[in-house]
Amino acid sequence: LLIGSLVAPSIYAATDPTEQMRPFLDKVTTLMADPSLKKAPRQEQCQRIITVVRERFDFREMSKRVLGKQWRELSDQEQVRFEDLFTQLLQYAYVDKIDEYAGQRIEFTQQRIKGDRAEVQTLLVDSHRTIPIAYIMLLKGEEWMAYDIVVEGVSLVRNYMEQFQQILIKEGYPALLDQIKSKISQLENQYKQG
Repeated sequence: LLIGSLVAPSIYAATDPTEQMRPFLDKVTTLMADPSLKKAPRQEQCQRIITVVRERFDFREMSKRVLGKQWRELSDQEQVRFEDLFTQLLQYAYVDKIDEYAGQRIEFTQQRIKGDRAEVQTLLVDSHRTIPIAYIMLLKGEEWMAYDIVVEGVSLVRNYMEQFQQILIKEGYPALLDQIKSKISQLENQYKQG
């Protein structure tokens, strides 16, 4: 009993979602503020950002949720392919934020934990406004991994899920893949020129 009480607090501290998010978000904001990142070609910016973001984001879980029941109908290989494409699409969303980032600070407000799920609520604060951002997380082993971001009440996963479901219903899965590939190609070309 005594051993259990000594071990338990350190286990909970190690698996606290806010404490795991804090150094990750520090790393992201440090990267976003790095002048060398802003001067780098867009492709390099994408790579540097996605490398850091992968440390705390579960793109597989995110992909599974945006596809809904369609995910279960895909082979393992198709799931990997979709996750890869969806991750490429998302990295451009992050790159677009680089130019907007101007040293805003992140305040952690609260967290909710229910079983293997958690929500870490933060505020992105600057002199002009405060933006609430919540990270929805899943416990994988001892790592809390984010699979959704809710910015000002809008869920990234739900937003993509609604768009993708409309395409899946009207045109089917191959058409959805084609549209995602087309969008990635369009963004890549846009960044090569810019």
